[in-house]
Amino acid sequence: MTDDELMIRIQSGDDQAFSELVDRYQSMLIGFFMRNTRDLQLSEDLAQETLLKVHHQSWDYLPLGRFRGWMFRIARNHLIDNVRRRSHDALVRSLRQSSNAEEDVLARFADEFRPPEHDMEQQEFVALIDELLDEIPEDQRQTFLLHHYSDLSLPEVADITDVPLATSKSRLRLAREKLAEKLKARGVNPPPVDDD
Repeated sequence: MTDDELMIRIQSGDDQAFSELVDRYQSMLIGFFMRNTRDLQLSEDLAQETLLKVHHQSWDYLPLGRFRGWMFRIARNHLIDNVRRRSHDALVRSLRQSSNAEEDVLARFADEFRPPEHDMEQQEFVALIDELLDEIPEDQRQTFLLHHYSDLSLPEVADITDVPLATSKSRLRLAREKLAEKLKARGVNPPPVDDD
């Protein structure tokens, strides 16, 4: 069943459809919030609150095949609102906590950039990528995270961040180039940066 079909069922009051939607997207949303807050409990809360907002705003959704973009826009706006409530700095991080969810997400990126000739332990590489992502400007980091960790297309990312597609592409390219430069400066030879 497609996301649009689930949303139509939710709009007609089908609670089972909402449960299916939660099963489908809860982990993805937790991962998105985890990368931005580094707090598993807060990430779980934000994901749950986002899904409740999706339910409450279901009548605002038009089934045009753009559900993930619509949902992540709600998630991003909820994150921004939460950060503003907690602080005026959109880059504020909670205390770093080691968790399996964070390592799983970072491992996906680490596998993409890990050069075969470099015999670095997986956890060391994950920690390095985590550190380098903190050095990427917020708009580029958000674009990178939404595209790579949430598996959203660049048009979806552009819609979520409310920028033209060209800007989204540029931000992703810049984020990849900066990560590649920073990896190289640390002695890790990254693969060439490609455009999506």
